[in-house]
Amino acid sequence: MNKQDLIGAVADASGLSRADAAKAVEAIFQSISDELRRGGDVRLVGFGTFTTAKRPASSGRNPRTGEPMQISASTQAKFKPGKSLKEAVNSSSGGGDGWVGPKYR
Repeated sequence: MNKQDLIGAVADASGLSRADAAKAVEAIFQSISDELRRGGDVRLVGFGTFTTAKRPASSGRNPRTGEPMQISASTQAKFKPGKSLKEAVNSSSGGGDGWVGPKYR
């Protein structure tokens, strides 16, 4: 599912027009991004928690040339799924083998 598919699903489930659903989806993404940028967490009970984690600077190698290089410190966005989301994913029937993933295996 891509962003346009998500907007369509929100529009269908809520009865909103696609334009209003697009505004709602954008507002949610923007709100989550803004809170993470401020260093806060976004906790959606049952769904999951969005947090940030700081990664220290490290050294690595350029994969093309093999030259040593410095990788700068950064802040990463993280998501930890909630109990209800885990249960929903694990109870759904994927390909019959328990693996829930892309349709095009």
